[in-house]
Amino acid sequence: MTRRYRNTASLTLIAVCAGICLPAHAGVFDDDDARKAILDLRAKVDANQRDTNNRLQTIQSGQLDLANQIDLLRQDNAKLRGEIELLQNTSATQEKREKDFYTDLDGRLRKLEPQAVTVDGRTGTADPAESRNYETAVASFKNSDFKGALNQFLAFSRDYPNSVYLPSAQYYIGACYYAQRDFKSAIAAQQVVLRTWPDDPRAADAMFNVASSQSDMGDRKSARKTLETLVLTYPDSQAAGIARERLASMK
Repeated sequence: MTRRYRNTASLTLIAVCAGICLPAHAGVFDDDDARKAILDLRAKVDANQRDTNNRLQTIQSGQLDLANQIDLLRQDNAKLRGEIELLQNTSATQEKREKDFYTDLDGRLRKLEPQAVTVDGRTGTADPAESRNYETAVASFKNSDFKGALNQFLAFSRDYPNSVYLPSAQYYIGACYYAQRDFKSAIAAQQVVLRTWPDDPRAADAMFNVASSQSDMGDRKSARKTLETLVLTYPDSQAAGIARERLASMK
C-alpha cells in the first residue's frame, strides 16, 4: 500500500508540476508578443515623429522662403513706388516745361502776327516789325534827322510796298526832301501821294507841300494855282484853311 501511495503521490506531483509549468510557459509567450508589439508601436511612433519633424522643418523652411520672398517683393514694390514717384515728378516737370515753352512760343508768334493799326484815319493791319520800322523813321523826322529819316522811309517803302503806312511814308519822303531844301524831289514825292492816294487824309497836306516847294523855288504862279486847287479839292481840310490864308496874302 505504501508503494501504491508513493506511485500515486509521484503522479500527482508530476501532474501538479506539469500544471504549473504549462501556464508559466504560456505567460512568457504572451509577454514577448506584447514587448514586440510595443517595440513595433514605438518604432512607428518614432517614425511618425521623424516624419512630423521633417514636415515641420520643410514647412518652416518654406515659411522662411516665403517670408524672404515677401520681403523681396516689398523691397521691389518700394523701389517701384520710388521709380513711379520719380517718373511722375519728371513728367510734371516736363509737362510744365512744355507748357511754358508753348506759352512763350505762342506769345512770340502773336508778336509776329499782323495787328490792327490806325494810321492818319486809315485802318489796316501791320506786323510788329513793320510798325516798328515806320515809327522809328517818324521818330527820326521829329528829331530833325531828316537825312536819316529819308533813308528809313525809302527803305520802308521798298520793304513794305503794300503797307497801310505807305501813303504816310511817301508823304514823309516829300517832307524830308523839303526840309533839306530839295524842292524838286519834294514836289515829285508829293505828286506820288496825290496820284496814288488822292482820298488819303495826307493828300491835302501833300498838295500844300507842293505849293510851298513851288513858292520857295520862286514859282509863285504855280504855287498860287496849286493852293487854289487845294481849296477846291479838299475844302474841309486844315491844309485848305491855311491855303486860303496864303492866297489872301498873295493878292
